[in-house]
Amino acid sequence: MEPRQIPSRAVTHAGKFHADDVFSSALLRLLQPGLEISRVYQVPEGFDGLAFDVGWGEFDHHQKGAPLRENGVPYAAFGLLWRAFGAQFLEQGCSPEDAAREAARFDEEFVQPLDLDDNTGCGHPLASVIGCFNPAWDSDRPADQCFWEAVAFASTVLQKRAEDIWAVNRASDLVRKALSRMKDGIVVLEKYCPWKMILKPSPALFVVYPSQRGGYGAQVVPDKETGEPLVDFPAAWAGKPAEELQRLTGIPTLRFCHNGRFLVTADTQEDAVAACRLARQAGEKK
Repeated sequence: MEPRQIPSRAVTHAGKFHADDVFSSALLRLLQPGLEISRVYQVPEGFDGLAFDVGWGEFDHHQKGAPLRENGVPYAAFGLLWRAFGAQFLEQGCSPEDAAREAARFDEEFVQPLDLDDNTGCGHPLASVIGCFNPAWDSDRPADQCFWEAVAFASTVLQKRAEDIWAVNRASDLVRKALSRMKDGIVVLEKYCPWKMILKPSPALFVVYPSQRGGYGAQVVPDKETGEPLVDFPAAWAGKPAEELQRLTGIPTLRFCHNGRFLVTADTQEDAVAACRLARQAGEKK
């Protein structure tokens, strides 16, 4: 599909700003850095650019009959722009097929809650943070200056979320290859990388990887539907010092078991795998 072109000029509403118009501006500027965005109270007559969150056009949502998603969540301007341009934005770092899939996932996880807050006032932590960028009631700071500070913040958030999505997709092949070599429900990664997207829907019970802090980590794999693991590391291990862990398990380099029982660390890959095998034999759940 040919990328949709963004005009060289855009307008949004003036006055108090919200996460909706701020994230919309951030998305458009990330797609087209030179885009000129003006804040107005009314769309100028004969304006031939892109109007969003104002003017009752394609990217506004204040008019009667404004669109809803299939799940009933109403669109706000950010969601309407993401629907039109989100996959295009993500294609900067992954294939068109992956971008389309990830754009839908991002809409569900990130965009929809912000759209819902804008349409209903239900409350959302990130929307509240953006709201704090508005000038205080007794401030003489120009609203436009505050708006662009908020857009810069939102741009960083969007860019970092996109980079995370791209990193996860780059890791997919590596994790799939490791999954094909799984033994006893244990997947061993040769280097640390994001693994949940591939392993959560898989039969894997544990994943072992070189720790970014040195040595090796092992984690339980949560179930895709419930988010809960099928098996945890034993309760007797939780929060114990290294010497006691080694005495309890007979694993010479086991160093740590998280109180939440989802993570252990060891000095060697062999011992991290051994900890997973013992946990599977114990078959404990919270």
